Amino acid sequence: METDRRSAHASPDRLERILGSAVVAVWGRLPQDVQHDLFEEAVLAGHRSERRAGEPDEGLRESLAIFLHDHHFRTADA
Repeated sequence: METDRRSAHASPDRLERILGSAVVAVWGRLPQDVQHDLFEEAVLAGHRSERRAGEPDEGLRESLAIFLHDHHFRTADA
C-alpha cells in the first residue's frame, strides 16, 4: 500500500499561503523583472478570485503596490 503524501496540512490553499509569505519575505532581494512578473500575476489571480466571489476590487493593484512599498524600501525606489 502506497502512503498518501498529501495530508490536511498540505492543502493547496495552505501551500499557496506559505509560498506567498516566502515571496513577501524575500521580495526586496528579487530582481526587478521577477518582482514585476510576480506582481502582475498576483493582480490577475486576485481579479480572478474576486470575479468568482462576485466582489471585484478595482483598487487591488494600488493596494498591492502600497503594501509592497510600505514593506520593502527597494520597491519604493524602483
